[in-house]
Amino acid sequence: MRSSLLIVLAVLSFAAAAADSNDCPPCSAWNAEQAPFRIFGDTYFVGTHGLSSVLVTSPQGHILIDGALPESAPLIAAHIEKLGFKLSDVKLILNSHVHFDHAGGIAELQKLTGAKVIASDIAAKVLESGKSDRSDPQFGHLPAYPAVSNVEALGQKQSVSVGPLTLTVIHTPGHSPGGTSWTWQSCEAQRCLNLVYGDSLNAIADATFKYSGDQRYPQAKTDLQHSIAALKAAKCDILVTAHPELAGLWTSIDAQGHGDREELIDASACKRYAQAGEARFEQRLKSEK
Repeated sequence: MRSSLLIVLAVLSFAAAAADSNDCPPCSAWNAEQAPFRIFGDTYFVGTHGLSSVLVTSPQGHILIDGALPESAPLIAAHIEKLGFKLSDVKLILNSHVHFDHAGGIAELQKLTGAKVIASDIAAKVLESGKSDRSDPQFGHLPAYPAVSNVEALGQKQSVSVGPLTLTVIHTPGHSPGGTSWTWQSCEAQRCLNLVYGDSLNAIADATFKYSGDQRYPQAKTDLQHSIAALKAAKCDILVTAHPELAGLWTSIDAQGHGDREELIDASACKRYAQAGEARFEQRLKSEK
């Protein structure tokens, strides 16, 4: 709970600063070096120490989730190659939500890999412009980032595939209108586990927005409630969150990528993550009264 609060405070601190300048106080910490490592089976962490990016691999091509900050793209690319994978084998890039700290590096990573980008219908429009929509609860404090070319809207698809890989979407709007989480299976030998890449469940907004009712995003409250319920119910053996410390990743793995990967396996992780988001959301709604 304490680490979750620190992340929320960091984002709010950035939001206050961004209103007046282009500075990003937490960005240097978010972009700190983190050695890439195998999470489980064909799934690898390739992000920075403060921002997740996950590579799911196969002989027929790979899927990358999230691009972190614009300045994170070279680090993510280097991490992929350090693990022995080719950038040209990344065939698909997905996103959790379209804020600059999770989508900012996607345009450059698309150029480096030639990959297709797929996002929810709402998110696809934002990615193609590089600018947040007025319906976003943090609209007043979100900087622009490089626009992404040729984004395919998810539409009614329930999953995306590359070769033998299939990732299923869990729609998790609320933190942003088009937010998505992703789930898939990874196997080591005969052991297969359910992995979840969890989008943010934090009810963070600029000073003018109210989750209890706002015409710019009138369904924000119900969206976040449904998203919390969806992740609470997800089949989840290993959870990776968009900000990795919110899943407790660094209690098991160090900055060099070493640690006991068995400690990452926790069938209650998604439920606890959702319950923490629910508690913060309840406090947010109380503060708006």
